[in-house]
Amino acid sequence: MMRYLPLIAILLGSAASAQTSVPGDPYVGDPVGIVADPCPAHPKPADKAGWQMWNLHMMTRDYGQLCRYAAQNAAITQPVRVVFMGDSITDNWIGADPTLFTNGIVDRGISGQTTPQMLVRFRRDVIDLHPQVVHIMAGTNDIAGNTGAATIETVQGNIASMAELARAHGIKVILASIPPAAAFPWSPDKRPVPQIAAMNTWLRGYAKANGFTYVDYHAALTTPEGAMKPGLASDGVHPTPAGYAVMRPLALAAIATTLGSRK
Repeated sequence: MMRYLPLIAILLGSAASAQTSVPGDPYVGDPVGIVADPCPAHPKPADKAGWQMWNLHMMTRDYGQLCRYAAQNAAITQPVRVVFMGDSITDNWIGADPTLFTNGIVDRGISGQTTPQMLVRFRRDVIDLHPQVVHIMAGTNDIAGNTGAATIETVQGNIASMAELARAHGIKVILASIPPAAAFPWSPDKRPVPQIAAMNTWLRGYAKANGFTYVDYHAALTTPEGAMKPGLASDGVHPTPAGYAVMRPLALAAIATTLGSRK
């Protein structure tokens, strides 16, 4: 989960221009405005400067990263049963456990994303796929401050908006707890344990009040102090294959419960 560069430090007063550009910007020729194809292909950045430029491009031209899954969404031909919406913990899951994402279960996680970014792409990456169920796991990067500051009520509102959009479109909802973390390597000044606990208390209560399924990965992964159990995360945040092995049966049970529910 990379920490996005503060925009104020890199825009340098260029926000009034129609398209942000800086010297050496490889994205300067990309389309802007309303166009038929907003997703030109670019090579993957190869160094720190390249990633900084990509970060600027993403934050100012594709904030929700709608281009990330555009081709994969267009290529879907079979019915989708479940969409996993989330950040890097979801993004990495398919690599650690590819057999989970078969038989109509698709992964739509994007590393580093916060809840406002997920809300931007929720229609394209969830609603337009017409799944039976959406599994939403979000909030880690909001606590880390990846896209700036927000109140806890704003973060909760973004998650509620995604859940309510899903319900309005006949999609059943699974709300996942935020997994444990004692610290964030990319945001070392944060002490996330109490905020994760507060968010998970809200998620559980909100799910119960609205007839959604709540899946508690946190309880299965945490130490008594609120950190990841040894061996279950590579950096204290991102699960290892062993961590995902703990999460898999909980996810499958939540899906089975949700698909069997009349709510």
